[in-house]
Amino acid sequence: MTAKPVICVGGENLIDHVTRDGDVSALAGGSPFNVAMALGRQNADVHYLTPISTDSWGDTLADTLTASGVALDGGRVDAPTTIARVTVTAGIPSYTFERDGTAERQVSAESLRAAMPDETAALHTGSLALTDGPDADAWEHTCKTAYDSGVLVSLDPNVRLSVITDPDAYRARILRMMASTHLLKLSDEDLEGLYPNMSQQKALDQVRASTSASLVVMTKGPDGAVAWKGDTLVEIPAPPVPGLVDTVGAGDTFMATLLAGLARVNALSPEALSRLDKSDIEGLIRRAGMAAAINCSRAGCNPPTVKELDAALDRSV
Repeated sequence: MTAKPVICVGGENLIDHVTRDGDVSALAGGSPFNVAMALGRQNADVHYLTPISTDSWGDTLADTLTASGVALDGGRVDAPTTIARVTVTAGIPSYTFERDGTAERQVSAESLRAAMPDETAALHTGSLALTDGPDADAWEHTCKTAYDSGVLVSLDPNVRLSVITDPDAYRARILRMMASTHLLKLSDEDLEGLYPNMSQQKALDQVRASTSASLVVMTKGPDGAVAWKGDTLVEIPAPPVPGLVDTVGAGDTFMATLLAGLARVNALSPEALSRLDKSDIEGLIRRAGMAAAINCSRAGCNPPTVKELDAALDRSV
């Protein structure tokens, strides 16, 4: 039996203190953390490269990933857990973050290189990990090194301008990383954050001209998703959500399902990704959209298992 391809994921892990209609809850989260969890639930061989705190919140984070089948290659460190303050209004979350000196920022190019298995097929990152500081530099260097070595590099900027102190420097970093990536996923909101005061079409033209990615995917919430591979365009409507609760983690679940889908069709390499045809891409986007829809029917980021996803797709035929 052929071994599953190794998918490495890195970036912030945190606790979401969520206020929804006056009710407060604490949930494990962070965009790359969510991607790793969703991949694990789809039976991927996924390795999480970012350290997790040894405090009680860190125990919650570590246990959540372990229960989803994720290998904790980044280990545990004696530093506090990042806290996100999340307010959900009409199903839409807004965020503030407490990240100074926290565990998920305790990375270097050397520590990340040591954490990555030699047989890594794909590396994914994005979100807060790329905002600023030595940790962002380390992630940028690690992704560029992986790209140059033939590892499939996946990027989801997940732009959070409200917490970025130097937007110009941040945008420059994302543009540099877009030039050394194979799979680029972003939302329409990310596009607006990266290219303010620009029409969506012009911004998309800028993205496609700037990135090395052979597959570019933009999610548009309830309006579905669109993907480009060269001159091939794929547009897929969003599937109905069976009772909207919130959108927390929907984009992360979509991203993870793209990666898991590539693994399912033996396309988790730069060469295989470049050979996908339109029908392949349509299948990937439909599967990712369904996974995101299931997640939106649950509170917080709670991605479906592969069994749940397959059953939902079968019912939709």
